[in-house]
Amino acid sequence: MPLVEPLKKGFCPSVDALSAFFDETLGFTPNSILTMQRRPEIAEAFISLNKAVMTNAGALSAEQKRLIGLLSSMVAGCRYCQAHTTLAAERYGSTEARLEAIWEYATSALFSDAERAAFDFAIAAAAVPNAVDAAIATNLHAHWSDDDIVEILGVVSLFGFLNRWNDSMGTSLETGAAAAGENSSGRRTHCAPAASACAEPRRCRAAPARQAARQACCPLMYFRPAHCGASLLEAVLRGAHGAQAWSVFR
Repeated sequence: MPLVEPLKKGFCPSVDALSAFFDETLGFTPNSILTMQRRPEIAEAFISLNKAVMTNAGALSAEQKRLIGLLSSMVAGCRYCQAHTTLAAERYGSTEARLEAIWEYATSALFSDAERAAFDFAIAAAAVPNAVDAAIATNLHAHWSDDDIVEILGVVSLFGFLNRWNDSMGTSLETGAAAAGENSSGRRTHCAPAASACAEPRRCRAAPARQAARQACCPLMYFRPAHCGASLLEAVLRGAHGAQAWSVFR
């Protein structure tokens, strides 16, 4: 049950008009927006920000922006946003192979060096505490213009808001997004196998359960360092680049 129930679509005409944006990106108005419309000014401001951030004014594609949102949401552990970004990436031309390999972007031939630089930055920028360092910044500048970097960070920051909103609100997943998640249930982005590893995954202190879940899925989905004692940045680097990357970074 969500913390606050969403209102019906059409409750606020001004929000409803702006929500047409999501008909293209997702095919429906998200429950997050239907909840925000209890305060129309918040919903309207958020939709306007979303539209501005997702406008492609430079070298970034719509698909790449959704993959950045997906990785950012993986860092935060927000399954609602993972389902939405997966669905949106598919609608903007992402392939099953790219979505399947997203957590192996550092070594997969399906991703370019420019994408790797953007994804490294997105993961570090989404981490708490922030993990952007000089090496990540230098590599980012080697592949993207300053204007493009503003767009990349705009996406990360947008999903920083959404991840906190939807996880705290307990936003219920829509049928359309749930279908996207079911169609990709084997992907690390959805991490279904880990659900049985621990009855209370986000509060888990059991090392065996934590290890089992890490082996079953992406290392960031269920476990947060405040509860499990694991280093988020270590998990990111090990997951994306392997153990050697963590030892070099450290």
